[in-house]
Amino acid sequence: MSNQADEGRIDFAGHKTWYRTVGKAASPDALPLLCLHGGPGATWHHMEPYEALADERRVIFYDQLGCGNSAVSEPHEASMWTTDLYIREVEAIRQALGLDRCHVLGHSWGGMLGMAYAITGPQGLASLIAESSPPSVPFWLTELDVLRSQLPADVEATLRRHEAAGTADSDEYQSTMMAFYDRHVCRVKPWPEWLQRTFDRLAANPEVYYTMNGPSEFHVIGPLKDFDITGDLGSIAAPTLLFCGEFDEVTPATVRQAHRAIPGSRFVVMAGCSHMSQAERPDLAIGLIRGWLAGVEAARPLGEPKKPS
Repeated sequence: MSNQADEGRIDFAGHKTWYRTVGKAASPDALPLLCLHGGPGATWHHMEPYEALADERRVIFYDQLGCGNSAVSEPHEASMWTTDLYIREVEAIRQALGLDRCHVLGHSWGGMLGMAYAITGPQGLASLIAESSPPSVPFWLTELDVLRSQLPADVEATLRRHEAAGTADSDEYQSTMMAFYDRHVCRVKPWPEWLQRTFDRLAANPEVYYTMNGPSEFHVIGPLKDFDITGDLGSIAAPTLLFCGEFDEVTPATVRQAHRAIPGSRFVVMAGCSHMSQAERPDLAIGLIRGWLAGVEAARPLGEPKKPS
């Protein structure tokens, strides 16, 4: 990307959270966009395509605590990695960077985090965008079972054998799981460099992912398996855009649950895409978000304060 970036660190929870900000407001109405990456435990790199939106506004990325450039090297307990910690981190980033009014865009776990954050009723949340994010992991797991049943029988048998034996870190499991990833995580081959970098960084420091999620995208055995905020989504007041891919591991039926629960939300299914719409159809994904942001800002009520970002 050609945008000049400013990078830094903020103090959070006794550690340091790294951030990267690009672009500036093209008009007083163009509010900043804060991007929440997935995992939990991945890095900001799979959000890189959304730097394209920095031609109109300030776009902020960060590595969540324990991830990538925000890795924690000091002795610590893995039990510190919780949804609540990351909700507080979103607010800390906003406070530190002066994001008094902003949009929030989360992908996968980042969208789950964005929805959980929006439920708290934060001030100045102009809109929420959640890409490929399940509001209920228990329901999503039933959808994953359907997708897994459609894999070749020998592939699924190999996966189940390693999961039962607790050997999901084996080379055979890791190579076999790519049959699922190729269908439902990213259908572009080879993977874009920024996506490969995301998974390389995750593999180099998997503690948060293994602690909260589990060993793969479709074998969720950590505390996240009980994540279900569906009953609280009705309290989200911010305009909300939800989208996912036609072949997404987070199936349209899963995302539709959030759509039904969030008042006035918009829901879009990206034809031909799986979990990485920004890799498979970046024109559609970026265009959808760009149009959404412009629409929200154009609809701002008269008399509402307008601040340059």
